[in-house]
Amino acid sequence: MAKRDVYEELKDLQAEMMEMISKFEHVQDEVTKTLEQNAELKIENQHLREVMRADHNEAINSGNAEPQLSKSRQNLEKLYEEGFHVCNFEYGKRREDDEPCAFCLDVIYGER
Repeated sequence: MAKRDVYEELKDLQAEMMEMISKFEHVQDEVTKTLEQNAELKIENQHLREVMRADHNEAINSGNAEPQLSKSRQNLEKLYEEGFHVCNFEYGKRREDDEPCAFCLDVIYGER
């Protein structure tokens, strides 16, 4: 083998190693990003569990095992209690003599 051939082979091998190092660094960066994202998600998940646990404990402690109304349904309930329809048929109209409306009640307290 000539000196030139050995030199070319070493040069090619060095280029391949540089390319391999570049690929390795890229994969290492991706793994680092994934591990960071995983840690963030674990923290967020723990926080959400604590919030859910607190909400559940609050519902139990208040003696109300029934789920609370959402903010939008609470707003509809308030409008209804003020004497207005909140159903699709009569929305916004005043209820005559504050008569109950089954459609309004279904909108407020129906399946959640």
